[in-house]
Amino acid sequence: MSIKALITGVTGMVGSHLADFLLENTDWDIYGVCRWRSPLDNVDHLLERANEKDRLFFEYADLNDEISLINLIRVIHPDYVFHLAAQSYPLTSFTAPIDTLNTNILGTCRLLEAIRSEMALNKEYHPIIHVCASSEVFGKIPADKKPETGIHEECPFHPASPYAISKVGTDLLGRYYAEAYDMTVMTTRMFTHTGPRRGDVFHESTFAKQIAMIEKGLIPPIVKVGNLNSLRTYADVRDAVRAYYMLVTKKPIAGAYYNIGGSHTCEVGDTLYTLISYSPMKDQIKVETDPERLRPIDADLQIPDCSKFKTHTGWEPEIPFEKTMHDLLDYWRTRLSTGCNFLTR
Repeated sequence: MSIKALITGVTGMVGSHLADFLLENTDWDIYGVCRWRSPLDNVDHLLERANEKDRLFFEYADLNDEISLINLIRVIHPDYVFHLAAQSYPLTSFTAPIDTLNTNILGTCRLLEAIRSEMALNKEYHPIIHVCASSEVFGKIPADKKPETGIHEECPFHPASPYAISKVGTDLLGRYYAEAYDMTVMTTRMFTHTGPRRGDVFHESTFAKQIAMIEKGLIPPIVKVGNLNSLRTYADVRDAVRAYYMLVTKKPIAGAYYNIGGSHTCEVGDTLYTLISYSPMKDQIKVETDPERLRPIDADLQIPDCSKFKTHTGWEPEIPFEKTMHDLLDYWRTRLSTGCNFLTR
């Protein structure tokens, strides 16, 4: 019997890169969970393989539909579960808090309950589960209270958005099911991670997209921005999914929780001007603050201490920040070359 891995949110940036990584580096069968209406842009390169059922299968389910999750687990019996699906946009959570809380907290509970129920029916079934929380759980940490080595796992939660609150619930649910039901659940708080396929609602991706649109003459040479003073530590999404693989395969510890993040720290403004520096139109591009891009509260000191995870797994980020940014900008240049229309957001 082949090993089966289930990825919720396979059509997202992280889920699609994780599918790529597992297909290339393992002999596992990959079951990607998506909603029937999920856009398939990020997995377009995998569709032929899915059509041929070559170790890749797309399964329809929804975190807000308990029956679909019960059926999913019962039929597939995955050995590994990577729970990545979420309402993942912090700014959107301010205008859609109930959907965010329902999808991220109750959706995670529904999935874990489906797994727990199947384990109760089959005592030999004991999957390894990764629940993806977020560094946003730590929220707005005052500079005078930030540990010198960075935010570590035992720093108190101070969520600064409905999204962050939902990820606190997600994080605690993962640990609860591990402790209460003898389930091998591990939780991660990944700090900013980006690269090709990053959604255009995130700051570095909307910067890259706007620059690419400017280069094609689609918009005036003005990049609209939000808060440029927020401090972020960046990882490449391809390093992130390698970390997730190591999480579940390097002596997994039930109930463990880890901070994971990159090694390049800078202000959001530095990221913007790095991207602009890669453009042949860099001398013509201006920057303008857009009030609609500002959060009511910003988690603005996101610097991680990842020593716990690195010590346990040996993981280290490998892809330089500059390559990540180049690849992100080239991703948007390629997408725009297709002639499709895009919102100017």
